Amino acid sequence: MSFLNALLGRKNPNLAMQPLYDAVIAEGRRLDWYEQGAVPDTLDGRFDMIAAILCVVLIRLEQADDAQQENVWLTELFVKDMDAQLRQIGIGDMIVGKRVGEMMGALGGRLGAYREALTGTANISDALARNLYRGEAPTPIALNFTAEQFTHFYDHIAEMTIDQLIAGNITKAST
Repeated sequence: MSFLNALLGRKNPNLAMQPLYDAVIAEGRRLDWYEQGAVPDTLDGRFDMIAAILCVVLIRLEQADDAQQENVWLTELFVKDMDAQLRQIGIGDMIVGKRVGEMMGALGGRLGAYREALTGTANISDALARNLYRGEAPTPIALNFTAEQFTHFYDHIAEMTIDQLIAGNITKAST
């Protein structure tokens, strides 16, 4: 298939989007989120944090008319990764599809909530408390840290070109 893609001039979505996906995972695993932001360092907490970072990136890709295909490819990498992660922790084949479907539903709901919050039609702290902390907000200091860092991350990637974003150059957002 790679030969045909090369012959027809198509990008391999895994190769094209893997650097950005890897950067999303790295940002979602950044210790500050868990230590200063009090995101639960659990399987669910890590999913929630990675999903939050992925949502910010997807929102940015949505804003570019010429990046709609890349948005789809990035989402497909997420699905593929979540499927593999579930299998790795021992979830059986009969349940994986259902769980991935639930994760995609959760991602969709979070995408809407974060889109509203980051564009100013909803409160970012409320969106984070509901979606990142699953309704159990941490201390105000931790929530403020997360809200500020999350907004800073969005502002940082909003200034990037799509090529810079797709290349995975998002690490400066964490400083």
